[in-house]
Amino acid sequence: MSSRKHDPAQAGIGSPQSGEPMYLAVGYLRRPHGLRGELLMDVLTDFPERLQPKVVVYAGEAHHPLTIRSTRQHNKGLLVHFEGLDSPEAAGAYRNTWVFVRADDRPPLPEGEYYQHQLIGLQVRTQEGEVLGQVVEIINTGANDVLVVRRAAARDVLLPFIDDVILQVDIPSGEMTVHLLPGLLDL
Repeated sequence: MSSRKHDPAQAGIGSPQSGEPMYLAVGYLRRPHGLRGELLMDVLTDFPERLQPKVVVYAGEAHHPLTIRSTRQHNKGLLVHFEGLDSPEAAGAYRNTWVFVRADDRPPLPEGEYYQHQLIGLQVRTQEGEVLGQVVEIINTGANDVLVVRRAAARDVLLPFIDDVILQVDIPSGEMTVHLLPGLLDL
C-alpha cells in the first residue's frame, strides 16, 4: 500500500485482500495526452521496465485487457499508447482508471523480499509468542518501509521493516515474528 494520492486499496477496487489477489495495480491512467491516443499514467510498480510494447495489462474494475503499443517517459509519469486507442476520444474512455497486471505474472523477488500485498493481513507476533495485531498498511518513507499493525484494544503500532525488528515472515502460515525495540509500543 502506497501513500500516493491514488491508492487502489482506498478506492475499494482491485482484487480481494484475503489470499493471493488475481490482479495487482501497476499504474493509474490520468488523462489523454496529444492527438494520437496516448494516456498519461502514474506508475505504481517497482518494475516499470516491464511495461513494454506487446505487454497486456488490464484496465479498470472489469480488468479490460489492453495491449501496450508504446511507452515513453513524460515528467514523473509515463505516456502509454494502447493498441486500438488512436484518438484522444478513444483514450478518454480510460481516464482516471487503474491499470493492473495478473498476479501470477509478477516477477519473482530475491529471498527475504516481499510484495506489499503479501504482507497486508499477516498476523504479527512478538518473539515471545504474544499476538501483537495484524498488518493493515505499509507506509513508504524512503529510508525503509513502516508496517502499520492494528491492535485489538490499543493504538496502532508502527514497525520499521528492518532486520532488527522483523525476525521472520512466514507467508504460507500468514504470520510474522517481530522483536520490539525499546520504545516502539510507547509511541
